[in-house]
Parts: sequence; structure tokens; C-alpha cells
Amino acid sequence: MPSWNTVQNDIKAVGSAHDVLRRRVIAELAEYTQRNVIVYYSGWLEKEMFIRNGLSGFEVNDGDKNGFMATIHELDRTKGLDLVLHTPGGNVAATESLVDYLRAMFEKDIRVVVPQLAMSAGTMIALSAKQIVMGKHSSLGPIDPQFNGLPAHGIVEEFNRARSEISADPSTIPLWQPIIAKYPPTLIGECEKAISWADAMVTGWLADCMFEGRDDSAGAAARVVSELASHALTLSHERHISAAKARELGLEVLMLEDEDELQERVLTVHHACAQTLGETPAFKIIENQLGVSYISAVRSPG
Repeated sequence: MPSWNTVQNDIKAVGSAHDVLRRRVIAELAEYTQRNVIVYYSGWLEKEMFIRNGLSGFEVNDGDKNGFMATIHELDRTKGLDLVLHTPGGNVAATESLVDYLRAMFEKDIRVVVPQLAMSAGTMIALSAKQIVMGKHSSLGPIDPQFNGLPAHGIVEEFNRARSEISADPSTIPLWQPIIAKYPPTLIGECEKAISWADAMVTGWLADCMFEGRDDSAGAAARVVSELASHALTLSHERHISAAKARELGLEVLMLEDEDELQERVLTVHHACAQTLGETPAFKIIENQLGVSYISAVRSPG
């Protein structure tokens, strides 16, 4: 006769109705593609109020590594990986570490599927893959590093503009002094280092994987990075880069609309994850086709 604890554990394993449906459609996507599937979903859109109240963890961070370790364990890694990605971005160091880990597990056999948004560091992850799967509704974003919500490129540009205008006309010093005073002494140098780090990282990923075998893989990679990493060109860190624009840049983009069955299954997974994030305490989901999950949730007071 099953014990109380056995039954309780079985109930937890089955999960809520959201869990049952989400896990089923993730498994169906993997069955269709014959590839491993891991969803990495942040609920920053659904739980904006919690972000305003100081809840963290929505962004790409070092804690996510635990979720990927749990979901990759026991997968048949020869099948490669389809990473279904929905994130506002996050920490550059954590992103580099996560990409290094995924490549160690699956080598270069990784596709990133973007049903809606993979911004900032999410775009960096997408650029590390051999192919990006997008729909007409999907968006990537600029990859310029941020400091406390401010673009590193913008800070450097503003500082250089101030230096140029002051050099040309010292009478502008009183105008620029309160603006420059808000920056700590080492900030400009840190911004320049962060820009160089991110640019070199993504250029290397592109040349080594997505652009591997092209006659000018390094040059093609550098051109993509110069477009997506330049604050002067993208104008805003929030700018959305469509699938059509991504293709114009030379990225390997598979359109969901070109394969009806794949589109249906990917969007069903997307809607199941979005509804879980909108209707339950969960604010981040990392889960594979076997139902192994690592879910972060808002804790109830007390």
C-alpha cells in the first residue's frame, strides 16, 4: 500500500493543470523535431508589478545554471538541443558561462527558438547557436551592455561628446559639469571594457558556429556585431529586431511560417508557458521534454 509521502510526491510530480499541459506540449514538440527541447522562459512581462516591487531573478543570471544542469542530466545529447527562449536578457558573465556550458554538453548542435522575445543577453545566446528559429512576430534586440539600466555605448558617447565640445568651446564646461559628475570615476573605463568583452565574445561565437565554413566568417560576424552592438545604430536598447532584419544581417534564420506543423507546436509551447507565468506564482521556467523542471516562483508572505 503506498505511503502518504509516496502519494504526496506523486501528486507533486504530476503538478497542476498548467504543468500537465505544458509538459505534454513540450514533449510533443520534441517528438516532432526528434531533438531535445528545453524551454527557458522568464515572466517579466506577466509579473511587471513584482519587478517594480524589487523582485529579482527574471534576468539571465548565474542561478540559471542549476536549472540547466538539472534539465540536461540524462538527456541523449547526440540529438542536439532546441532551446526555446523568452527572456529580457541579463548578466553578460552569466550569459558567457551558460553558453560555454551548453556548448560543452551539445557542442554546436544547438538551435535557439524565439517564439516572441529574446532581448539583450537573450540575443547573445541566440547568436551563439547554429540557427535561430523565428516567426514574423518574433524579435531579437541590441546587445549593447547595460550599467544600472543605462547603455554602456550611450555613456561612452555622452562622455566623448562632452570632451569634444569642451575642447572646442571651454565655455560649455558649466553645462557639462553636472552631467559628467553623475558618473563614478572608473565608469567610462568599465563601460569600454564591457563593450569590448561582449563584442569579442559574440563575434567569436558567430564565426565559430553559425558562420562556420563561410569564406569570410570573421568579417561577417564583425558586421553583425557592429550593427547590433552599436547604440548609435540601434538608438535604443529596447529596439526590436525582426526576423526579416536578422536575415538581412546574414543570420541563419528559419521562419516558423515556412513549416506549419513546427509553427503550431512551437506556439502551443509558447502559449502554455506564458499562461503558466501569468496564472501561477511561477516567474521563471526551465524545463525539458521529459518533464524535468526547475521553476522559480513568487513566495507567499509568511
